[in-house]
Amino acid sequence: MSTALYRKWRSQNFNEVIGQEHVTQTLRNALREGRVAHAYLFSGPRGTGKTSTARILAKALNCTAPEDERPCDRCPTCIAITEGRMIDLIEIDAASNNSVDDIRELRDKVGFRPSEGRYKIYIIDEVHMLSNSAFNALLKTLEEPPPHTRFVLATTEPHKIPATVLSRCQRFDFRRIPAPEIVGHLQHIVAQEGFAAEADALLAIARSAQGCMRDAISLLDQMLSYGSEHVTLAQVQQVLGAVNAQAVAELASLLASKDLGRGLALIHKQVTNGASLNEFCQQVVEHLRGVMVLQMTGDASLLDDLPGESIRQLQAQAKELTLPVTLYAIKRFSEAIPELKGGYQPQLPLELAFIEAVQGGPVAPVIVQQVVQQIIQAPAGALGAPAAESAKPGDKSTPSTPKPADREPAKSEPAVLDAEAARRLWARWKEFLAVVKTQCGLQVNAALQAVRDVAVSDQAVAFAFGTNEFSRNMVAKPEILPGVIAVLSSFLGREAVLECQMGEKAILTGRLVGVSDTPVSGPDPLVEFAVSDLGAQVIED
Repeated sequence: MSTALYRKWRSQNFNEVIGQEHVTQTLRNALREGRVAHAYLFSGPRGTGKTSTARILAKALNCTAPEDERPCDRCPTCIAITEGRMIDLIEIDAASNNSVDDIRELRDKVGFRPSEGRYKIYIIDEVHMLSNSAFNALLKTLEEPPPHTRFVLATTEPHKIPATVLSRCQRFDFRRIPAPEIVGHLQHIVAQEGFAAEADALLAIARSAQGCMRDAISLLDQMLSYGSEHVTLAQVQQVLGAVNAQAVAELASLLASKDLGRGLALIHKQVTNGASLNEFCQQVVEHLRGVMVLQMTGDASLLDDLPGESIRQLQAQAKELTLPVTLYAIKRFSEAIPELKGGYQPQLPLELAFIEAVQGGPVAPVIVQQVVQQIIQAPAGALGAPAAESAKPGDKSTPSTPKPADREPAKSEPAVLDAEAARRLWARWKEFLAVVKTQCGLQVNAALQAVRDVAVSDQAVAFAFGTNEFSRNMVAKPEILPGVIAVLSSFLGREAVLECQMGEKAILTGRLVGVSDTPVSGPDPLVEFAVSDLGAQVIED
């Protein structure tokens, strides 16, 4: 029976441990100077070499070769440990042996001297799974073990280990292995196994492993069993369920050109092709991160785990996208990842993330509904075309969709907003604040209650906040203003520019309309909101 590659190529000495030089060099120095601790804690992500390093340390402590050659992998002790038949090396899986009785049994046996080597080595894997009683039973032995005993505790979750245990161990943190180092090791394995593999295929495997060498070798083993002696990038993508990198880059380009129709069509294509939406969204975030790094630094060497062609594509898109759009898109697509696990329309979180990234902020529900309706009603093959003309602004029941900057202007000019439009807005002010509360949050809702006057022209809207500069500044924040504008546009029935002003009277140039039925004096609206909605009490001095 053949042996799995990750077992066959498991590190057998300190030189073979990849990417953990800070650990191996310290252990070598401790062995050379005779300063080996009685207990170690190896923590870090799975598949980064914790248990393998613990076995190598056990070899070095019991090896019979000259000191500078330990472990030699030739003496009977080293061979016994490699073959898994060394009785003085005790490995305990704390996930299934986590009771206090298991630790009491260990404590009863720890005093017996080793049978073959100089030291008895106890390796407790996933030690964070021990119960509190088991940890308490282990404490005294861990603090003062017999001189012939050494402990190595391994865990992926060190924060779950009691501080009393941590203080009795020397801790080493294993890091995720960089993709270039994983690729180098995979190339060595492929050459030794007599196969061939494309460099981009190995890079895709390394990036998919996310710093875990064992996962990378297991995936390579799967690819070598695929039925071909030459591993290609297309095969790796098919096995991973990954989407073509070109589709990810194309979505970023459509984000830059604000093409909602073609972007949603591209997402729909991934669904019909059976691609993993979670994987697709993760790759979009990773791609946009590369764009962000180039926009912030211009240093392509920070993306050394990417192929040259991908870097050139990222550099071009870094010029097409603006930094605020990139940052907001990364945020929205990252938020969509955990939402892609189910639902009646599993692709909807991804579609909403793309729409909001194009719009530059949260989208009012009516806008989302109209966009989806246009997509449903569009004939086959027309998803890449501009959206159909929206409802007329004068229609009170169906406000029109804001017109993106790159869309062709409507054939008929929208009606000029006047005093009647402003009065309608004031009449629906509570409804407007309710939508703002849902879309933008409680604080923005409270800040807008400080508005004393509204002025509307055919191009812009102004809010006057009286003397409440705090509320004015909150609404005018770059990360908040687009969301308020989106809700305001849906209520007015057209795209609007919002000005946040101080004073009791809102002022706009051109055809101005100022309408306000609210008193210009009285208590601070933020205080009123805190008392009425949050249950606060006013204490008189």
